Order: sequence, then structure tokens, then C-alpha cells
Amino acid sequence: MRTFLAVPIPEEVKSKKNSFYSILENSGGKIQWVKNSNLHLTLKFIGHTPESSIDEIRKVIVKIVTMNAPFNLFVNDTGCFPTPRRPRILWMGLSGELNPLFTLVHQIEEALDSMGFPKEGQDYSPHITLARIKYPQKETPNIDLFLKSSYDAIDFPVDRVQFFSSELLSSGAIHTILDTVPLGETI
Repeated sequence: MRTFLAVPIPEEVKSKKNSFYSILENSGGKIQWVKNSNLHLTLKFIGHTPESSIDEIRKVIVKIVTMNAPFNLFVNDTGCFPTPRRPRILWMGLSGELNPLFTLVHQIEEALDSMGFPKEGQDYSPHITLARIKYPQKETPNIDLFLKSSYDAIDFPVDRVQFFSSELLSSGAIHTILDTVPLGETI
């Protein structure tokens, strides 16, 4: 099974994503929007995970997450990867107490690396993926209105981490919560 660790997002982010969908509905090209139920802030994509490793990962995550206090972020930006001329990922960006987030991600990366789940090859860039754009396609979507969008910052309290399995189907990914661990609380 494929697994990952993430933080659930505020409902307001889902509403904002829906307004971005309306803005880009006639932008040309094909944009594949993430289902609202699948929106999250990824901390670590673990990838293929043997069933025999699930409990061990769970124990390590509980230990790390309960040692970290809750913190607050804000969703207040839009952007894309890799470039606006040929976007592949549309995202909402974060600000606020980023140091506790980076610390949490680093601790998770170190612990899982020691268990045989390698660290990411690039630096962690916190964002909420809203949509994906696949190529080749006849026309590249014009995302200028999305990139220039401004909105009031959305409060994003980070108070728990969720351990997910993910199954890829032709209709899209199905995420199942395997465990939820509150930050700063002994379980």
C-alpha cells in the first residue's frame, strides 16, 4: 500500500478552492482538480509501505507528534510548480509559524529514513495542492487570474497529524485515514 502523513485543512480552504475552479473554468487546457475530501497539507509522502511496517511507523509517528506542540499557520498565497508558462501543480501557500512545521517535518524525515523510507530529494516546500495539469495537451491553461488572486488569510491551526493510505484508481485517489495523532498530547 502507498502511505503518507498529512495535516487536515480548514473548511475555508475548500471553499476558496471552489472559487478558484470558477475563475479558471474557461482558462483553456485541462486542469484536474483535487477532490475537496482529498485536500491536505502533506508532511511526508512515504510511498510503498509493507503491511508489516504500518504499526512500527504508527509508533514512531505517535512519539514524534506528541512531543511537538500545536502551532498556527495561515493560508494566504497562490502559486504553481514549476513555472507559470508550463504549470503542473496549482497550490495555496502558507505563512505563520513555519519553524515548528519545518521541525516536525525534519523529525519525521529523520525517523522514517532510519526505518528505510528515504528522505525527500528536495527541500520541503509547504503548500496545499489544489490541481494538477498533465501534458501533453493542445493548450496550456492560462492561470494568470489564479496567480494574481488575493484573499483574506485563512487561519490554519495545526493540532494533529494523520497517517493515510492512498489507493490510485482511474477515478482518482482514495485516501483512508489509518490513524490521527494530536500534537502535544500523550496517547
